[in-house]
Amino acid sequence: MHIVIVDSSRVVLRVVAGMLEPRGHVVTQFTDSAEALAYVTDNPKVRALITSLEVRPLGGLELCWSARLLAEANRPLSIIVMSSVRNARNLAEALDSGADDFIDKPPGAEELQARLRAAERLTTLQSELIRLADTDSLTSLLNRRAFVQRTREAAQRAGGFGQLAAILIDIDHFKRINDEYGHDVGDAAIRGIAALIADEGIAGRLGGEEFALVLPGRNLAEAESFAGRLRLKAADLRIRSLKGPVRLTCSFGVSEWSEGETVEGLLKRADIALYEAKTGGRNRVVSAMTDIVLARIA
Repeated sequence: MHIVIVDSSRVVLRVVAGMLEPRGHVVTQFTDSAEALAYVTDNPKVRALITSLEVRPLGGLELCWSARLLAEANRPLSIIVMSSVRNARNLAEALDSGADDFIDKPPGAEELQARLRAAERLTTLQSELIRLADTDSLTSLLNRRAFVQRTREAAQRAGGFGQLAAILIDIDHFKRINDEYGHDVGDAAIRGIAALIADEGIAGRLGGEEFALVLPGRNLAEAESFAGRLRLKAADLRIRSLKGPVRLTCSFGVSEWSEGETVEGLLKRADIALYEAKTGGRNRVVSAMTDIVLARIA
């Protein structure tokens, strides 16, 4: 487990790290609480924060509170406060400020290990709950809510001049697949398309047979080209059924992020382009900005 320790004393840091590192933990030490918070913020693999109450420039309680806000933002993190003064008031203040546990300073080796085993169980459970809350159960892609949130975060990172493109994907004549071959085959078709985009950018299932893919760092032309390759891969898929292999095609709508635009606006323009692709014959890619049909049914 990756653990961050914060204390004003380098001696305490060395002692605590010496208890943890031989057990295989990755330990990062800080005497500056603001630097520690910045590090935890930028490193989501940190699973535990151990901090003294007597730290600066952020006090221990303030550090707990700020770290708890990170954990509430869909992130597994256990916070343990250590203090040389154990009393009811310190304990209550620490727990009210977001700490999960309280330990004496300096801690005993066995007690510290036991506390961290409990922290590991807690963060493992948190990770699973976050995964279940964010994931579409059929495809393991992001669900609509998580997809929109991740897209907002990507748009914030892109800023006013960054590149960001969106692709909406819809399986053509999906109802016909369900009606003719059964819902099991329809589910297999959905999983097949999901597999094509699962490792590309920010991928989500918006519902039914509709998917979305956001590509940070890509412009409109690059996204159009990528959608064209996806179109060909979808057409090459063969879904197994009792009646033999099932072929399918998909339609694609593409849009590009522009300065001052909302995420909803970006996706809406891609959705309009997707509608044009569907009404224009299906199995094609349409750009929201140019309305150029890049791929036609053979």
